[in-house]
Amino acid sequence: MSSDRSKAFLLLAKSALTGALGGLLFGFDTAVIAGATHSLQLHYALSEGQKGFTVAIALYGTVLGAMFSGPLGQKIGSRSALRIMGILYIISAAGCAFAGPWWAFLAFRFLGGLGIGGSSVLGPVYIAELAPAKWRGRLVGMFQINIVVGILLAYLSNAIITHFAFGALEWRVQLGVAVLPALFFMLLLLSVPQSSRWLVTQNRIDEAQLILARMGSPDSQAEVDSMVAALHAEGGAEQHSLFSSRYTLLIFLAVSIGLFNQLSGINAILYYLNDIFASAGFSSVSSAYQAVMIGVANLVATLLGISFIDRLGRKTLLLIGAVGTGFSLAGVAYVFTINQHLKLLLPLLISFIVFFAFSQGAVIWVYLSEVFPTNIRAKGQGLGSSSHWIANAVIANLFPLVAVYSKALPFWFFSGMMAVQFLVVLSVYPETKGQTLEGMSQHLGLH
Repeated sequence: MSSDRSKAFLLLAKSALTGALGGLLFGFDTAVIAGATHSLQLHYALSEGQKGFTVAIALYGTVLGAMFSGPLGQKIGSRSALRIMGILYIISAAGCAFAGPWWAFLAFRFLGGLGIGGSSVLGPVYIAELAPAKWRGRLVGMFQINIVVGILLAYLSNAIITHFAFGALEWRVQLGVAVLPALFFMLLLLSVPQSSRWLVTQNRIDEAQLILARMGSPDSQAEVDSMVAALHAEGGAEQHSLFSSRYTLLIFLAVSIGLFNQLSGINAILYYLNDIFASAGFSSVSSAYQAVMIGVANLVATLLGISFIDRLGRKTLLLIGAVGTGFSLAGVAYVFTINQHLKLLLPLLISFIVFFAFSQGAVIWVYLSEVFPTNIRAKGQGLGSSSHWIANAVIANLFPLVAVYSKALPFWFFSGMMAVQFLVVLSVYPETKGQTLEGMSQHLGLH
């Protein structure tokens, strides 16, 4: 019996890790550009506005990927849809490495963005629909852990490649190495099952029950019956309209958590980290290694946040993070305002990353994957991811333009947004820890 439990746990862990590996590619592809922005600007003779567009083009892809992957996942299942995202990752990484003219590079980065946006929706949904309630926060949190592992690997890869001085080929090598994890992701996706909850929506009850049994369910028949009952209570598998008045609170939660995640400035800081340090007078090699230090802090704090998410709860972590990130960003803004004590930039940015990773970074994908009912979960995740990526694209595009005018202004803005987030979370956000996905609708007052 213990052998059967071990096999079931290994299958659950493998499936969750596979879904989470989409996060690693998400993190790697979004952060690797930080080491290549200067080289790309020189190679293609880009203005500051064109450089911002070059960084943001992948993010425009993520918006579309997030918008359309939800309905796709609802139709063919999250696992099958993730396979399509894996193909997009491979094409993008190889295409960027061998891109000729600027427009070709932009096209391949856009394709990668489609994969990133799709993964940000499908990965957490796939894991949430497989995970038991008591482990869901930690298992879905694996997606965020993989994002920060991907970010760290991107910074580390950039630093190593910069150390070996590939010259004009440097940026091509930096972007091309993403082919390797993308191939590994695709191989794993060939050996994991579909989500049992998605199978229930397709009326494939026997398959759903079999997968639950393989995952170690003590009573797979009772679980399937609970899913079917919850689906009927939610209006049936065929009712997939997200924009209904009964979901007003959920829509607000999804859109706001996505917006606040980016209004912290997290991705703009990650994308332009080397440029931020360079503007403070650090060399390119020093900037690359300081980026690695921030990547390590990001990973450690994310692991800490995931370990507490099912104990302290989602709302508590968000409140702690809003305070910590707000003060850290205000410190960065003040340093740039007075243009003194520039050595404080590294500890202040590490402080920001730690508070962000412990709170918003750990919570966003978990929260989005659990508040929506089964029959609209992928669409709801897509809505939250879309608001996240739209804000990301706009901020990433504008950041270098605003920073030329004032290095401090973006950070004052981000700090102010964290104060707003604290008030909104405190007054509006419900706590969701410990709830089963089937019981969540009743907990949130939907029926």
